[in-house]
Amino acid sequence: MSNKPIRVLLADDHAVVRAGIRQFLEHAADIQVVAEASDGVQAQSLIAQHLPDVAVLDIQMPRASGVDVTRWIRSHHRNVGVLVLTAYDDDPYVLAVLQAGANGYVLKTASPVEIIQAVRDVYAGKSALDPAVTQKVLAQISGQKSTQFVEELTDRELEVLTLAGRGYTNKAIGAHLGISDRTVQGHLARIFNKLQASSRTEAVMRAVSLGWLPPDLVEPPA
Repeated sequence: MSNKPIRVLLADDHAVVRAGIRQFLEHAADIQVVAEASDGVQAQSLIAQHLPDVAVLDIQMPRASGVDVTRWIRSHHRNVGVLVLTAYDDDPYVLAVLQAGANGYVLKTASPVEIIQAVRDVYAGKSALDPAVTQKVLAQISGQKSTQFVEELTDRELEVLTLAGRGYTNKAIGAHLGISDRTVQGHLARIFNKLQASSRTEAVMRAVSLGWLPPDLVEPPA
């Protein structure tokens, strides 16, 4: 395991909020906050400059929203993980940011321990979804599926997506299934296309809502 800390960028337009988040994140020995942004455009500039492992974004920010920044990250710096940390649990916000490609969505009411774990999960390639919003999103996606044709996944694609949902990296998925990283990438590209998803998180949630994958991939353990 690497001894390098998880490099994090914080973006929130409230300085006091940023200071509080930074303080408890940096209490974790494996996390280092490398930059802070007070608006979305500044966040984009600092992400391009520092290439953090994880960008922790608020949704409502001046000049560019968290949704806009997430789309920009997915277009320009796909290796940067995106964790949205916000006070909003409204369905349109959640769906918009997941469709934009966010890896996680956590409410500011979460405990410091939960937020620290969410950063670690996003860094590890896992989904990090607040229990308060998970069921709402699943219900919304389930409501959409009756009016939208979705091409079924192959058995191999389901295997790949299941492992992705459990936090396996492309390399680990390949090793587990005896295929190359490039083949895994190809499977994921087809999965995203079939499910009209922009991230592993959204793809897993859509597959769960369709009954193709077990709910425990998105539901927190009891």
